[in-house]
Amino acid sequence: MADLAFLWHMHQPDYRHPETGHFTLPWTLLHAIKDYPDMASHLERHPAIRCTVNFVPVLLAQIEDYCDQLATRQWRDPLLRILAWPDPDHLAPADRSWLLDMAFRCHAPTMLEPFAPYRRLRDLLAFVRSQDGNGLDYLAGQYYADLATWYVLAWSGESLRRGPGPIAALMAKGGSFDLADREALINEIRTVLDGLTPRYRALAERGQIELCCTPAHHPLAPLLLDFGVAREAMPDCLLPAAPGYPGGRSRVEAHLQLARQSHQQRFGHLPAGLWPAEGALSQAFLHQIADAGFIWTASSRGVLEHSAGPDASTGIPWQAPEGIPGDLTLFFRNEHLSDLIGFEYARWHGRDAAAHFMAEVTTLHGQDADALIPVFLDGENAWEYYPYNGWYFFNDLYEALAGTPAITTVTLSEATDRHRPRRRRLPGLTAGSWVFGTLSTWIGSPDKNHAWELLCDVKQCVDRALDSASLDAGQRQHILALLAVCESSDWFWWLGDYNAPESVSAFDHLFRDNIRALYRLLGLPAPTSLDHPISRGGGTPESGGTMRRAT
Repeated sequence: MADLAFLWHMHQPDYRHPETGHFTLPWTLLHAIKDYPDMASHLERHPAIRCTVNFVPVLLAQIEDYCDQLATRQWRDPLLRILAWPDPDHLAPADRSWLLDMAFRCHAPTMLEPFAPYRRLRDLLAFVRSQDGNGLDYLAGQYYADLATWYVLAWSGESLRRGPGPIAALMAKGGSFDLADREALINEIRTVLDGLTPRYRALAERGQIELCCTPAHHPLAPLLLDFGVAREAMPDCLLPAAPGYPGGRSRVEAHLQLARQSHQQRFGHLPAGLWPAEGALSQAFLHQIADAGFIWTASSRGVLEHSAGPDASTGIPWQAPEGIPGDLTLFFRNEHLSDLIGFEYARWHGRDAAAHFMAEVTTLHGQDADALIPVFLDGENAWEYYPYNGWYFFNDLYEALAGTPAITTVTLSEATDRHRPRRRRLPGLTAGSWVFGTLSTWIGSPDKNHAWELLCDVKQCVDRALDSASLDAGQRQHILALLAVCESSDWFWWLGDYNAPESVSAFDHLFRDNIRALYRLLGLPAPTSLDHPISRGGGTPESGGTMRRAT
């Protein structure tokens, strides 16, 4: 019997402005009404399916921020503020501008084109913009009310559309949404977000899923520990001018401790496993993972090949190399199957995709009757490219898996126990990630290296301040919290000319705002280099740049 181990990774970087607390981008909110409830719904409707689900603490903190906004109606997200505005004819110009810039950011073939009222809003805006410079003045308040409503409706999950709430009725109405309509939508959002953590906790408590964690703010831990590990898989990698990130070991330890505390607080138990940010591992990081008490961690086949050779199998678990404390088990994902779901099946009919996937895993079972089949990918970013947010794909896939005795779905802790006799010792670990098996997405180009140098500079200032006696406990806590945000891998992910300019600009600007705010907390002038963009972008990456293939 083959064991299929899904891991669904849920993550959004911290979009909140460091000084106002306002959300600069709505992606956490939109994924929280589309993907997280749908992924829970698929599991609730198919109780025989078991898997591992990963929530990064910074994502959960943002969801809780939204829950607070919805409870208090103290809006820190422009989209919610616009929805709740009682008189859209008197909507603030800044909110109008923000909405016009944001409200068609979606995958049009699946999220815009199927809805005639939403298309009409797009076409009307295009026509108005084609006229004289004052054309936008002709858009009435009702246009903005309808646009904000449709943006939320377009991002609503299929489980919400099929559920008892107001989503289906609002989509059928099509437009002329009044305040009562928009309040009904806000109340539905509140119900959904309030229920997310309890739903996943309930799935875990009944044993259907395992919840694992990631270091708190999604740092690229191997690079915090040592820039030089980038050269293990890329010998010619250009490194930052700084010799390394100051105090990286203690910072990684802090992110690990915060993750464990977050998990205990939100889910009622300590996590057994750790999904490292971007599947990025190094030998030194393995030491810290083991020291923190985790029993398993995971990465991708590219890292395994660099570490154990091209013939090394992802169909078994691996024991951490000699010298790693404890008894840490490593899993390496099947990149072919993971990328099929992440990038290819969106173009298929759901039933055909599910049948193809089942044929692939059946073949692996035929090659090894006791195979472990690890399939790890984003649990949120792929589905907007699927018709109906992947509803039919998941329904057909999960039904097929439940009805196939030769294939059993397992959590990664279950896989750790079930496959322990087949485990092999990893001879060593070559640092890398689930993108290309290297760390090139986060270091090695002039713009990424410059960002690291900016971060190193402010970290040295933080260390000097923390070593002094001038800060009280509250100040220290505030500084460390903002430092953790600055250490996220996401800033480095988006810097690069291969990414879309609007995405690069948004992340570049917010990263520099965070660094600048950290200097202000320290009572120091920010360097003038922070006034200039780090990167400009210019590419059109697959999936909008939110996911990358393994190879």
